[in-house]
Amino acid sequence: MADPDNTQSTSAHSNWTFEPLSRAFADDPYASYAILRDRKSFYYYPEFDVWLVSRFRDVTDIIMNRRMVRPPEAFLSPEQVAAQKREENFDDMPFHSRFVQFSLLDSEGEVHRRLRQQVFGMLTAVSVEGLRNEIQAFVDKQIDRLIDLPEIDFVEDLAAVIPGHVIGKLLGVPSEDCPQLRTWSENIVQFFDIDRSDERKALAEATTKEFYEYLKTLKAERSKEPRDDLISQLIDAEDAGRINEDEFYSTCMLILMAGHGSTIDALGSGMHTLLRYPDQMRRLQCDPSRINTAIQEMFRYESPLPFMHRYATEDVEIAAQSFPRGTKFGVLYGSANRDPDEFDNANEFDIDRHPNRHLAFARGPHFCMGNHLSRLDMEIVFTTLLRRFSDISLNESSPRYRRGLSVRGPEALHIGLTAA
Repeated sequence: MADPDNTQSTSAHSNWTFEPLSRAFADDPYASYAILRDRKSFYYYPEFDVWLVSRFRDVTDIIMNRRMVRPPEAFLSPEQVAAQKREENFDDMPFHSRFVQFSLLDSEGEVHRRLRQQVFGMLTAVSVEGLRNEIQAFVDKQIDRLIDLPEIDFVEDLAAVIPGHVIGKLLGVPSEDCPQLRTWSENIVQFFDIDRSDERKALAEATTKEFYEYLKTLKAERSKEPRDDLISQLIDAEDAGRINEDEFYSTCMLILMAGHGSTIDALGSGMHTLLRYPDQMRRLQCDPSRINTAIQEMFRYESPLPFMHRYATEDVEIAAQSFPRGTKFGVLYGSANRDPDEFDNANEFDIDRHPNRHLAFARGPHFCMGNHLSRLDMEIVFTTLLRRFSDISLNESSPRYRRGLSVRGPEALHIGLTAA
C-alpha cells in the first residue's frame, strides 16, 4: 500500500522521514509528531503496514468507533490471520500465541466484556485504595535503603522496584518472586514493537513458557489454599466456567505486562519532567494537594504507551479520507496528548492543568483498567520523595530514552538526593 498524499504542509518538511527506531526519535518524538499533525493526510508507515493517526480528534474518533478493533481475527479468516502473522514474524510461537497474542486486550465484544468482568472488581478505585498502606510501607522501605546515597539511578533503584511488588501483591505472587516479574514483562512486551527479529522472537517465546510454568505451579498451590488475590479469584472463575484454562493464564500475564513496564516508564519520565520544570516541582512540594492533577499531567506530557493499533472491520471514512476494510491504524496517544488544538500550551508542563482529558489511558471499551493502580503508585512515590528530600537534582545533562514506537521512558535517570 502506498501513501497517496505525502505532501507536507510546509516545504521545510519535504525531506522528512519517520524513523521511530532512531536515537533522534527516542530523544524527541514530539518534533516528528508535530509534523504528522500538520499533514493533510494520515502518514503511511510501510515497515509496520500502518496508517499513523496523530491528531487528538482523529485518534478519539478511531478508538471510540465500534467498527475499529484490535484483533485481526475479527475480520479475517483463520488462513488470512496465519498468513499475516507469518509476514510479521509473529507465528511459530506456541506459548506466546496461546497466552499473549490472545488476551483481554486483544479481544472484542462479548469475549472482551466477559474477561474484563473477571478482574474489574479488584481494579476499581475503592479496591485499589485498599492497597495504599502496603504500597506506602514498601515505598518507605525502599527510600530508607537509598536515603544516604549521594546519587541513585531513579529508574533502576526505585521506579523499577515498585510496580513489580504491587502487581505481585495483586496477583498473589510471593514477595521474593516479584523482582522476576519485571524481567518476564520486559522480555515478553519487547516483541510487540516494530523490531521483530528472530532473536527477540525467541526471547519472547521462551519467557512466555517460563512464566506459564511458574503460574501453573502457583495455580496448583492456590487451588489447595485460596487467598484474597487475583489468582484465586481467576481460579474460581475458571471452576465456574466463566473463563477457560488459556484465558486464566493470558489474563494473569496481561495484568503483569499492562501494569508493569508502563508504570516504570511513567515514574521515570514523570521524575525527569519535574526536574526539567523545577518551578512546578517546588509548587508541588509546597502544596502536595496538587498531586492528582500533577500526575494526570505527567501522563499527558509523556504518555508511557504512545502507540496502539486498531483495524477497520469495514470500509470507513476518517478525517475526510476513505479506507478499505482491513486497514490498520496506528493511534499515536503521545502525539494526540500534545495536540495544540486540544490543549493550550500543549508542549508546556503544568501541574494545575484543568481540564485535562488526555488519552494516556485510552477511551471506550479498551479504557485502561489499571489506571487507578498506576496513579496510586505515582501518587505515593512522588509525595513521599518530595516530603523526605529537600532537594532532588538531575546529575546528567540529557538522559537517554528507550527506543521504539510503543514505549516512552528513560533508560536511566541519575539524580542527587538531599534528605530533608
